Amino acid sequence: MKGFNQLIRAVCLAFSVLFGHSFSRTHSVGNLVGEDGFIRRRPFKIRKTVMKMLKDRNYLVEDSEINMSKEEFKAKYGENVVREDLKFNKAKRNDSSSDQIYVLFYAEKNASMIMKTFVNCINSNNVSRAILVSQQQITRNAWKCMDLLSANCQLEVFQEDELLVNVTKHVLVPKYQVLTDEEKKTLLERYTMKETQLPCIQVTDPIARYYGMKRGQAVKIIRHSETAGAICYL
Repeated sequence: MKGFNQLIRAVCLAFSVLFGHSFSRTHSVGNLVGEDGFIRRRPFKIRKTVMKMLKDRNYLVEDSEINMSKEEFKAKYGENVVREDLKFNKAKRNDSSSDQIYVLFYAEKNASMIMKTFVNCINSNNVSRAILVSQQQITRNAWKCMDLLSANCQLEVFQEDELLVNVTKHVLVPKYQVLTDEEKKTLLERYTMKETQLPCIQVTDPIARYYGMKRGQAVKIIRHSETAGAICYL
């Protein structure tokens, strides 16, 4: 707590220097976590990242859903957002409606409560792939339950903190393009390579998780250089 108080005083001092008048500790905290502050913006920012992530995975997501304003978000979900109200499901683009992904936002960390809600949602929507966005850290018991569930449904779990920022938009992150099975086959034939000769990316890599990549998939990386232009890696 002492460190937090020192941080607040430092922020107040910085604002005083920049704007020429003093800021009280209460005023500074209010700006940080008030109605337009960071904490109240979390659900808005996280939902936007998830929508963009699914569109990049080739799911049917409208631009209006990604570009929803804060005012529109507040009108739809209220000022104090209930995480469970943010749930939705999306179908794959140019595919059958049966190939859907279900996204559930959850604040509860109790394993039985999570699994009961999650199983009901998956069964009622008849989906084979799902994403769980958890506000709190998942307990060990919850992970064990989800391992059992993943036998029938491909399940991905994200912490809210991981989705506050879209990792693909960072200035140092190159462009990634996940190859189709046909594109991967063409690549291997073109360079007379075996799959094991390709460089590996961990399934736990933030970019691999963002695109929902599975073991055996290939990705093209396009990195821009000031001297060499666009360079492709595979």
